[in-house]
Amino acid sequence: MPELKFDKAKCDNCKAISCLVKCQYMSLDKSEAKKEWQKVINGEDSFVLEACVTCYACEEYCPFGNHPFYLIVERQEEKGILPQSRPITKQAINMTTAQGKFLVGKPEKTALSFCAIPRLYTLATGKLFEDVLPSWVLGTEFFCQAMFLHFARMSVIKENLPQVIDNIWNQGIREVIFLHDECYGTFTKLAPAYGIEVPFKPIHYFEHIYKRLKELKNEIKPLNVKAAYHRNCSARLVPETDHFVDDIFGLIGVQRIKREYDHENALCCGGLLMTSKGYDLGHDVQKRNVDDMVKSGAGYCVFNCPACWDPLAEKVARRGIKPIHIIDLCKLAIGEKQAVEVTV
Repeated sequence: MPELKFDKAKCDNCKAISCLVKCQYMSLDKSEAKKEWQKVINGEDSFVLEACVTCYACEEYCPFGNHPFYLIVERQEEKGILPQSRPITKQAINMTTAQGKFLVGKPEKTALSFCAIPRLYTLATGKLFEDVLPSWVLGTEFFCQAMFLHFARMSVIKENLPQVIDNIWNQGIREVIFLHDECYGTFTKLAPAYGIEVPFKPIHYFEHIYKRLKELKNEIKPLNVKAAYHRNCSARLVPETDHFVDDIFGLIGVQRIKREYDHENALCCGGLLMTSKGYDLGHDVQKRNVDDMVKSGAGYCVFNCPACWDPLAEKVARRGIKPIHIIDLCKLAIGEKQAVEVTV
């Protein structure tokens, strides 16, 4: 089994303990954080393992790239601490097990990956993707596995990920445009953290649509709207891609409003919080997030992750803010129709 590249010395010398001090779901000063984090490192019992909501944020907070979240997930699994119930965990594993029922378009050197999320196939239409289509893959054979970080099942990821990589490579694909942060983060951050080789070039879809919008600049009609960006948990794995949101917004005439819960201080969608920590915490996080959008004067809430859309889009719409995926937002700017909408 691949092993995590974790350097204990980096944590021993760390003065900030940002991984825990900055956590929005725990309240620890530096002294308490240092004590509890050493327990986690040493494989001892720590309330941190129970309190963790698996929001991924500590991966971003760590200034050394020392993978505190992956270590937490490892320790949770070792101690049998399940963030989600056993039936939900078992169902997730069963639903994503490769069964030879994958779909492909006409894969070429460069291809789109829809992971195992059919909705991404629905989104990836029109001029933004006509230079790549019909080169695409979809199905559990290409499922990135990172979802199991939410389930404290790092063993599932380590067991299945090498085969997923082979499945993509064996399609003759050498560059993959991933339409989900979770996938891009898996192949650029998670796999290297475990020494798993990725032979193809991962490309974030932000980069692709930014490039396409520049090529289609004469067709862009600025939207002139204010938008709140909902930054999903897996974006924490790849914070270097966040600038593309601003770059894309700049091309299509969208103002990313300044608000409390954005960038490093983003709140998660609350969906998995409800099944792991209870409805009270999940609803509280959602309410604070949406209240912040309303207070900041957002006309749109822009989503990146399709899994965030389901628990949050309708709540946003009921507060008078239009939910929209960033791909659909770009489509509107070039005169195309929104593919995924919510009705309230």
